[in-house]
Amino acid sequence: MTDSDKIDEAKLNAFVGKFLNDLGAVMHGPSILIGEQLGLYKALGAAGHVTSEALAQKTGTSERYLREWLAGQAASGYVEYDAASHRYWMTPEQKFALTSENNPIYIPGGYYIASSAYKDQRKIAEAIRTGKGFGWGERHVDLFNGTKMFFKPGYLVNLVQAWLPSLDGVVAKLEAGAKVADVGCGLGASTVIMAKQYPKSQFVGYDYHAESIEWARNAAVTDGVSKNADFEVAMAKDFKGKDFDLITFFDCLHDMGDPVGAMKHAHQALKPNGTAMVVEPFAKDTVEQNLNPVGRVFYNASLLLCVPSSLAQEVGKGLGAQASDAELTDVIKAGGFTKVRKTVETPFNRVFEARR
Repeated sequence: MTDSDKIDEAKLNAFVGKFLNDLGAVMHGPSILIGEQLGLYKALGAAGHVTSEALAQKTGTSERYLREWLAGQAASGYVEYDAASHRYWMTPEQKFALTSENNPIYIPGGYYIASSAYKDQRKIAEAIRTGKGFGWGERHVDLFNGTKMFFKPGYLVNLVQAWLPSLDGVVAKLEAGAKVADVGCGLGASTVIMAKQYPKSQFVGYDYHAESIEWARNAAVTDGVSKNADFEVAMAKDFKGKDFDLITFFDCLHDMGDPVGAMKHAHQALKPNGTAMVVEPFAKDTVEQNLNPVGRVFYNASLLLCVPSSLAQEVGKGLGAQASDAELTDVIKAGGFTKVRKTVETPFNRVFEARR
């Protein structure tokens, strides 16, 4: 062993501590999903200070299991515990993040995405070994549900209130009655939100994953927007329709095999004075600027989800979830747009406006 290979015990212990913290988070993940699926967080949040026996009775679950679940939640800092009374409760902040599906940081959605990655891990490893892709439609169903649960709260908070108003003249068109294409719509969360807000406009959501389109159609009926929102199975490069006032891409352009082709088709499908809105995950311009908690999430998501999806499609550009502003701007301009500007930046997203 050379001098440069000698182990610094303090640094090793610090690294092992980081590993234990990460392992605890990983083991905690399924418990979060169990809490969401069985309604444990909502019941605990509504009950106030309760014992494991009382929560089990309230939720119709096994007390012996809940004893471990609650202790694990307390050890993770997701609920509080009083040693004298053996009771558990949730702070307002914990309730906000764990019991309200429509807030911008609803935690369980992200863990459904992680669950799908674990279930598909061996297939992803094979894709990495061979260089082949692993398509969106081949994924475990947790990915589709998790993606909607993870992104929808942010859309509810930002889409109507900030993102659309940041585009030049778009809101006035939507209020008067516009024609909108939502490309890569997934389960339709973004389409439904816009259709609810702007009942005079007509919205069509496009996605190449047929099962997602079926779920989106059901969501349109459930949310009462079937009169002005429809969904069709189509690729981003060949969806039908033209003369759109607005074409949107929500957190999906980087997943596409041919994002330039998608932007070219959008350019052709827009009215001469139309607008394309591209919403992408937050990122700075360089790797070193993205070495932070948000970058950690998005780089791993890019490895496990985004790049394999892109490489499974025609062209297979593999843009990735941490593409820089310059890379995204180049893709949009290569599609024929001459005016591209970033209009909004949040901790999790960037919004670009593209015009002819």
